[in-house]
Amino acid sequence: MRTDTPSPAPHAADTHDMIRVQGARENNLKDVSIEIPKRRLTVFTGVSGSGKSSLVFGTIAAESQRLINETYSTFVQGFMPTLARPEVDVLDGLTTAIIVDQERMGGNPRSTVGTATDANAMLRILFSRLGQPHIGSAQAFSFNVASISGAGAVTIERGGQAVKERREFSITGGMCPRCEGTGSVTDFDLTQLYDDSKSLNEGALTIPGYSMDGWYGRIFSGCGFFDPDKPIRKFTKKELHDLLYKEPVKIKVEGINLTYEGLIPKIQKSMLAKDVDSMQPHIRAFVERVVTFTTCPDCDGTRLNEAARSSKIAGISIADACAMQISDLAAWVRGLDEPSVAPLLAKLQHTLDSFVKIGLGYLSLNRPSGTLSGGEAQRTKMIRHLGSSLTDVTYVFDEPTIGLHPHDIQRMNELLLQLRNKGNTVLVVEHKPETIAIADHVVDLGPGAGTAGGEVVFEGTVEGLRASGTRTGRHLDDRARLKPSVRTPSGRLEVRGADTHNLQNVDVDIPLGVLTVVTGVAGSGKSSLIHGSVSGRDGVVTVDQAAIRGSRRSNPATYTGLLDPIRKAFAKANGVKPALFSANSEGACPACNGAGVIYTDLAMMAGVATTCEECEGKRFQASVLEYHLGGRDISEVLAMSVNEAEEFFGAGEARTPAAHKILDRLADVGLGYLTLGQPLTTLSGGERQRLKLATQMATSGGVYVLDEPTTGLHLADVEHLLALLDRLVDSGKSVIVIEHHQAVMAHADWIIDLGPGAGHDGGRIVFEGTPADLVAARSTLTGEHLAAYVGA
Repeated sequence: MRTDTPSPAPHAADTHDMIRVQGARENNLKDVSIEIPKRRLTVFTGVSGSGKSSLVFGTIAAESQRLINETYSTFVQGFMPTLARPEVDVLDGLTTAIIVDQERMGGNPRSTVGTATDANAMLRILFSRLGQPHIGSAQAFSFNVASISGAGAVTIERGGQAVKERREFSITGGMCPRCEGTGSVTDFDLTQLYDDSKSLNEGALTIPGYSMDGWYGRIFSGCGFFDPDKPIRKFTKKELHDLLYKEPVKIKVEGINLTYEGLIPKIQKSMLAKDVDSMQPHIRAFVERVVTFTTCPDCDGTRLNEAARSSKIAGISIADACAMQISDLAAWVRGLDEPSVAPLLAKLQHTLDSFVKIGLGYLSLNRPSGTLSGGEAQRTKMIRHLGSSLTDVTYVFDEPTIGLHPHDIQRMNELLLQLRNKGNTVLVVEHKPETIAIADHVVDLGPGAGTAGGEVVFEGTVEGLRASGTRTGRHLDDRARLKPSVRTPSGRLEVRGADTHNLQNVDVDIPLGVLTVVTGVAGSGKSSLIHGSVSGRDGVVTVDQAAIRGSRRSNPATYTGLLDPIRKAFAKANGVKPALFSANSEGACPACNGAGVIYTDLAMMAGVATTCEECEGKRFQASVLEYHLGGRDISEVLAMSVNEAEEFFGAGEARTPAAHKILDRLADVGLGYLTLGQPLTTLSGGERQRLKLATQMATSGGVYVLDEPTTGLHLADVEHLLALLDRLVDSGKSVIVIEHHQAVMAHADWIIDLGPGAGHDGGRIVFEGTPADLVAARSTLTGEHLAAYVGA
């Protein structure tokens, strides 16, 4: 007699173990349909531009976020970013998506690592409870809160009568009054603001935009505080004060009410309040020329007032705590034993330990968040998710290994597996074979990039990918070999006593005329050495990873200056003016102002973008499209890929050498698949950096500094990059590359390795020499990993 019951049919709730995507058409995706297993680690691979981000971020993560936002009231939705529904037929089995991307953290001067991760908030509470002497609540330790006090009469309704009472109030903040909590003060070089031998009417002011022909001229002439015809050097003390420092006052000029304000407060409000990187180039050049930022003498750069710095726990003030390396701060917090704040100490301890665990123990909490690299910013965002008790969540990562030394990639892999093992779905867009190797499931997109991509070419296990014959499969086990011979340097670039950030008085000679790779674990001081001591020199061209500033009207053609020769060629061929061939100028379609689409804002609902009916998305007036060059109109030229355009402008009727030269450089950096009119906002991080590289290659510098150029590059494209670096060196340039990719290290002529650790354990040169010597010595972490990579 059998007692065992047959296994029951699976519960209906367990049948949703897949995220199903059907008919995804976002950007270049061609009707992609796939099933992604939940509670597994899925890696998305494929060449740069093949559609990985469009599928993972633009479709799956975007729809998950949009559906969550819709659960809030319309009032709350009004404050949230509105997301349009992605172009997809069916999305099934979605879970809450947490996106950890590479977007740089805001460059707000008040944002630090501590404020971005809530570590500062916890420290402030800790000091307000335990600090001696006691100076006030947590806000007394905040450099964003100013101390204010006031008194006056208030009117209160009481029993039907209005009663006046005297009230006083005071707020104790921690902000340093001199620098207003920014840690630095600005000094103006007045000789750069004006030429004191001239009068205002003679054009004494050298500030961009401050001409005497416009409104500024009318305000200066009509304000009556000084004579605009008198040379500035003959101004009285009061007149000079009114010109430079006067507080805003209402004046009447030519019957119009206006506000007059001194030059310095006006510049501070209009120019210095902005992030330097977002300024137009000529304004940035003016600010860098006229303003010097020096450490605030009152607070010594700590941003805090004297009272906040005087309160201490075990001899350490909050300013000292924020300046410590996080790994040291974690050890200090562990030594505090105070039962009254035990839960707070436990939470703070966990946050600081997460920094160390994720490989950011070398940072300090007072480090401005705008100075973090893309990889550091991404890992800082990861910290809040590490200790989370949430399960069944979808974590979406965009190349989490960026900026990581092979030694640190192992740790990152452990963290990704840890998140998966808690029962979460982990989706990773990645190129590094070390991370692809730990995947439970791989989705390979391709076969090419741009219009030649957007299809799933393989789905399955890592072993299956190796045998699949796709571009990723073929290159997965690629290993660069050491060069049999290295170039001889033509000179030396001397660096002496470098002490930026954690560098410990480094002296190094960087060889010129060769390919030099600067390497070392994350936080060892590579960027500090190169950006701090090399980048500012004459003839040095630096291509970093900072985002390209550009609106949806900017595209590769406008950014690289390619559109100018194209417009001129069209104008010459048709006998009309060049401005007609710009969608931002006279040739723009009047219905959509040259945007190609008409945006309709629907308040808290997602805005609708409909293709403009008049120009059918071509962005130009119909009359402009009647002008041809080589049988093509301007909209057809902008729809070409770089490779097509290179052929088109290279020969025949449309031959334009100036345009062909720029297109050659774009193809050289591996961007042949980009269309000329593709908005910059749709480019990936790696594509933006290569676009910058193509633009900078035209400059006449003798030394090129590249900051991790392999970011976002597929294994197959690394070979093209190495060939490009070789071409640069062979043409007589010196190339210095900050890089972790072993293929680039193996290809170098000279390696400078920093370390041995990160933060105060780094900042020293641990090896200088050829890659072969580094592999033979195996004396550093880099040497060990490079030896394993080349199979030595």
